[in-house]
Amino acid sequence: MEAARRRQHPGAAGGPGAQLGASFLQARHGSVSPDEAARAAPFHLDLWFYFTLQNWVLDFGRPIAMLIERSPRTLPRSIIYVSIIIFIMGASIHLVGDSVNHRLLFSGYQHHLSVRENPIIKNLKPETLIDSFELLYYYDEYLGHCMWYIPFFLILFMYFSGCFTASKAESLMPGPALLLVAPSGLYYWYLVTEGQIFILFIFTFFAMLALVLHQQRKRLFLDSNGLFLLSSFALTLLLVALWVAWLWNDPVLRKKYPGVIYVPEPWAFYTLHVSSRH
Repeated sequence: MEAARRRQHPGAAGGPGAQLGASFLQARHGSVSPDEAARAAPFHLDLWFYFTLQNWVLDFGRPIAMLIERSPRTLPRSIIYVSIIIFIMGASIHLVGDSVNHRLLFSGYQHHLSVRENPIIKNLKPETLIDSFELLYYYDEYLGHCMWYIPFFLILFMYFSGCFTASKAESLMPGPALLLVAPSGLYYWYLVTEGQIFILFIFTFFAMLALVLHQQRKRLFLDSNGLFLLSSFALTLLLVALWVAWLWNDPVLRKKYPGVIYVPEPWAFYTLHVSSRH
């Protein structure tokens, strides 16, 4: 009898709860209506405030999960999972390397010199230990940074790609957003200079500008969150340019960073011009 009643009322098994769940999944992962597409997401003051604060306090993009959750568009789950795994691995390598490097600072290590040119490294016995410190430097400054920053900027760009609205009137930043632009841009300046990731940063910034021009042809405009992120990156580029111009003729830092792209690290500047005076 129970089976017969189920056959007679096939919709009863679903019930309002199942319909509500289906509606939620469709809204989250399916297509949206034109009215929903026209409405811009409000400026996420709590998200960007905590994102900036935790970045400064912890030197990490800890609220990256919040950024993914608040993304205006559904991000590919496979890319998110892979990015987070690589991000955590790179951050872990960076933490280990930085913990050792900061201990070396107390022993007289100088960031403006290469590993082999540091006085405390030259006196190591046996000399094969120098190779171990160079390997640690490679893990921290190259491998760890690449595994950390590439997924970080990839997730930021994917978030940015959903920050568009059909209403030009919604393309404005509120007052709190303007106040957060300065500390946010300053933090990205620190990432670019200390992490030596100018190429990755400028590539991401140009990709964002290209996306804005492409979306304008469709009569779509950046919402407050997209404007905040783009403004932060623009301020970062300005700060990097001022930083490079200020240290352009420094002979010691020029020797430390001999490549075509010259972006000195703040810690190298500190050990060369600040700590040496004390």
